Amino acid sequence: MSPDTIILLENKFYISANSSYADDRTKILNQTDTFGIFDRWGDIKQLGEEVQGIYHQGTRFISDLEFKVNNMRPLLLSSAVKEENELLSVDLTNPVILFVEKDNKLSIPKGEIYIGRSKFLRDGFCYETITLTNYGADKYEFQASLKFQADFKDIFEVRGIRREKRGEIFELKHTANNEIIIRYKGLDKIVRTTIITLNAKPHDWENQTTAIFHIKLKPHQSFIIQYAIKFIVGEKDYHHVMSFDKAQNQLMGDIDRYRNLFAYITTSNEQFTHWINRSLMDLKSLLAQTKFGVYPYAGVPWYNTAFGRDGIITALETLWIAPDIARDTLLFLAHNQAKVENAYQDAEPGKILHETRGGELVECNEIPFKQYYGSVDSTPLFIVLCGAYYKRTADLEFISEMWPYIEKALMWIDKYGDSDDDGFAEYSHKSVNGLFNQGWKDSHDSISHEDGELANPPIALCEVQGYIYDAKIKAAELAYALDKDKLGEKLHNEATALKKAFNERFWDEEMGWFVLALDGEKKPCKVKSSNAGHALFSGIADKDKAERLAANLLADKMFSGWGIRTLAADEKRYNPMSYHNGSVWPHDVAIIASGFSKYGFQQETMKLTGALFDASIFIDLQRLPELFCGFARRKGEGPTAYPVACSPQAWAVGAVFMLLEACLHMEINALEKKIVFKRPIVPEFLHNIIIENIKLGNKRASFELHKYKHDAGITVKEKPSDWEIYIIK
Repeated sequence: MSPDTIILLENKFYISANSSYADDRTKILNQTDTFGIFDRWGDIKQLGEEVQGIYHQGTRFISDLEFKVNNMRPLLLSSAVKEENELLSVDLTNPVILFVEKDNKLSIPKGEIYIGRSKFLRDGFCYETITLTNYGADKYEFQASLKFQADFKDIFEVRGIRREKRGEIFELKHTANNEIIIRYKGLDKIVRTTIITLNAKPHDWENQTTAIFHIKLKPHQSFIIQYAIKFIVGEKDYHHVMSFDKAQNQLMGDIDRYRNLFAYITTSNEQFTHWINRSLMDLKSLLAQTKFGVYPYAGVPWYNTAFGRDGIITALETLWIAPDIARDTLLFLAHNQAKVENAYQDAEPGKILHETRGGELVECNEIPFKQYYGSVDSTPLFIVLCGAYYKRTADLEFISEMWPYIEKALMWIDKYGDSDDDGFAEYSHKSVNGLFNQGWKDSHDSISHEDGELANPPIALCEVQGYIYDAKIKAAELAYALDKDKLGEKLHNEATALKKAFNERFWDEEMGWFVLALDGEKKPCKVKSSNAGHALFSGIADKDKAERLAANLLADKMFSGWGIRTLAADEKRYNPMSYHNGSVWPHDVAIIASGFSKYGFQQETMKLTGALFDASIFIDLQRLPELFCGFARRKGEGPTAYPVACSPQAWAVGAVFMLLEACLHMEINALEKKIVFKRPIVPEFLHNIIIENIKLGNKRASFELHKYKHDAGITVKEKPSDWEIYIIK
């Protein structure tokens, strides 16, 4: 296995270009460290790229799951994942079933037996109930079978990494307790176990892993098969297996506990409200419970784990409606901050996590992602989130707790981020198996010059300089709040100097653009990319340059009609079907829209909000995916799907909240106990917006915004007595 192979996979977020579970029209469930990719029948079959399965902590614990009647696959009626993303519901019926009874050839006509399947994941288990009901007029006899297999492949193996050697399955048996037990011992010496427990004893077994039931059903009689699958890593005690109903009730309780994290938003436009609600439910499904609270896992299926950059941006997108997510995210990242230099992990003291993974390959150190630090922007963004959280909540006690981690992050920026002391932060990967590019566009070909030649490291990205500027401005404010005035002044002066240097070195007057990056020889990458829009989000851009950039970002070469492309259509490496060189990413668009709003470009903010709203209407479930292709908008057609985009993806579903905040130009300032709308523009497709249950300290507020012909008004329904809510027109 060559390093180049891994780097290529890494830079494609471990997705090979021809991998496409989307073409198989799969259904996906996820819950914390477990996710399942099923076909529309509710089965798991290894077709095409062979990615279906139930995965737990980075390993595929179920690789084959098939339900049959008389050894035939049932006919599909419908299947769907429910609105809360908690349950896969499948409706099936029987094909024609031929059988012999007393030398007579008989048959069960098609469509006489209804088969309902319901399954969900919770706490390291998969639960399913299968109900078979006879809706015919005669008594019927037939067989039903359930087949289970486990290959215990690491998720990186499933996604393309080839290994010369792997562990072995050393036990496969069924027990007198209606169990199938499959055990695998990896090269990491860890035993991983799949235990399938059936609610009733099968009438027969086939090859130890197929349970067979002989079923006799009178008219309108039902037969129920239930099972639970437990996934165990290491020699742990087996957890008690709950009934399907009890486990489902507990799952719904888990979901209910997340409801109070969020404010509630309704609008006069049902489709826009549905987009908001869909995004909320998707976000809730991605919240994983850690010992530090909830953390938004990056996305399903392949990023069902904690990513630093993704978690921070999701927390920023949702800060105004769910500040507790930001708090818990900061706690998790602070306690996973790098302490020592480790080239294999791209780790340096003070650096914030890029990602964490489980599985055999990371335990064997075949890949470095158990705790991997290969991102140049997670560290400044961590400080940005700390500052934004403080302004939103005025929780100085928490900031005092975070301050040692903030100081270490600032130290990393100055000592390790700016490795050549030129005033700008650069990156170059040290891990032979790590990410080559370490900004948010981390595919291997995402940073190039105007002639298409790839940039050589160390690379100073334009958006990263903005993040560092914002981080130092916010760190200065936190220092002042903690009575560290001298440090606060120093940080503010450093930020001011960085802004001046950035606008001099990164601005290209001819292009009317901030260049994408400076390469290892300090040559500017004169490429028109969406990265420059992040300079508006951070506030590092001079006002005159911001105005010109905003106009250029919305020109036809960049604006597809659905959003801003990652790369302009006239650039050498432009490809609307690429991962980072011409596609549209909802979170990227939302960040740029937020930047437009900060500079007072409200009509431009509205244009991006309307574009993504229009895109959502064409997309299944109104769920914005990780990305979609950058083809120009065509009348009567939706955006072109990117086939391996994760969906839901946390920072994509979080985009709607940042967009709404940007349109309303809303600022929640807990330090001054006020919510201010500065010249808000209510989108033309909305007449009113109701925001309820918004958290203000230990109390809540609710209000309604109304659209008038030329401005907006507000009706306050509820608020703490010492808070003010008003509009500046």
